[in-house]
Amino acid sequence: MKGLTDIPGILVGHASDYEARTGCTVVLCEAGAVGGLDVRGSAAEGQWAVLDPLHVTDRIHSVIFTGGSAFGIEAASGVRRYLEHRGVGFNTGSAIVPIVVGGVLYDLGFAKKGIRPTRETGETAAGAATDRAVAEGAIGAGTGATVGKVLGMANSMKSGVGSWTITLSGGVMVSALAVVNAVGDVRDPRTGKILAGTRTTASGMEFADSERLVLGGTAAGFRGANTTLVCVATNAMLDKIQAKKLAQFASLGVARAIAPVNMMSDGDTVVALSLGTLKANIDALGVAAASATAQAIVRSVTETKPMGGLPGLGK
Repeated sequence: MKGLTDIPGILVGHASDYEARTGCTVVLCEAGAVGGLDVRGSAAEGQWAVLDPLHVTDRIHSVIFTGGSAFGIEAASGVRRYLEHRGVGFNTGSAIVPIVVGGVLYDLGFAKKGIRPTRETGETAAGAATDRAVAEGAIGAGTGATVGKVLGMANSMKSGVGSWTITLSGGVMVSALAVVNAVGDVRDPRTGKILAGTRTTASGMEFADSERLVLGGTAAGFRGANTTLVCVATNAMLDKIQAKKLAQFASLGVARAIAPVNMMSDGDTVVALSLGTLKANIDALGVAAASATAQAIVRSVTETKPMGGLPGLGK
């Protein structure tokens, strides 16, 4: 299993600045993919308008996830430049315009002050895109990702990128890539056990239980350190409305693996991509999308090593 690159036609590339502790992750679908969107967090930031089912463009060519908060969306320009040089995009009659969508996560509290992903960062990540197994952990947009910040950054844990694929009958696949920067805890979706999250002390590994803290009034409003970004893809053929529904299904997987989730200071967003001609029931695809997303979120913490003074579960 390779993760999101199991889906034919998808390439994934990362660019990481480990000194500054930030970066971006690029998903390329140069032949075009039908896209859908589901935004559940109240602090989302990004470029998503073309994913509206009523938008004139019926295909997108890249999804970019980047650190740097709103500053980081500049990296999308580098992906557009990369694709333009390859002749990839929507034919407007006067020019070929690459359709790039993207979202940002807030890593400014962990990254080096004043250094964010740039156009060159996005171009580098696009140039590094490959169909090999997705690199996971503290890489790309996951370089500056952390989880469990109800008691502040010092009591959080390191997280990053995770990816997982589920195969259905007839060769249909659904795969997810998640970059997890949640205010809440990552839990095992089967048992509810906290895997990574808010620690009671900055030096210990006892979990405080972020849900309990929020219910007790510890956290409220915008805290500026969060967002989980997910790209879920399938080789089944969907239209834009079905792709939006697939993104909504995948959001259920986010809720299974993160608690609390979709907070006022989260920008939780899921993008769904459809590539291929296989036929599949949308409900079956949705169940698989939720499961693949939850497992990708789990891997975003289990595959991430300690970094920047924060503990991680990776070896």
